[in-house]
Amino acid sequence: MDRLNEYRIMWVLIFFDLPTETPEERKIAAKFRKEIMQDGFTMFQFSIYLRHCPSRENADVHIKRTKEKLPNKGHIGILCVTDKQFGLMEIFYGKKIQETQTPYQQLELF
Repeated sequence: MDRLNEYRIMWVLIFFDLPTETPEERKIAAKFRKEIMQDGFTMFQFSIYLRHCPSRENADVHIKRTKEKLPNKGHIGILCVTDKQFGLMEIFYGKKIQETQTPYQQLELF
């Protein structure tokens, strides 16, 4: 079996919703984000971070490290998907409503 294929390569996603009402809670949330980024995770959306891993075994190492850094409060989810599954994700960016500008002048004949 090929060592690096789309079914062996993994993506680890961390989803979290941490309290940020007090300065102490904001400090804890910022520390958690900083620590997972130091472990190679990058921001996908504000509370969703992801990391590419060459194997399930490597993904397990990073999942274990993340679990060791979990804050006492908040909701955190960890999801591991194959590169194939990740590649099937559809991503949409919202469209800004803009006025259409007519590139020509309409002449009216009567």
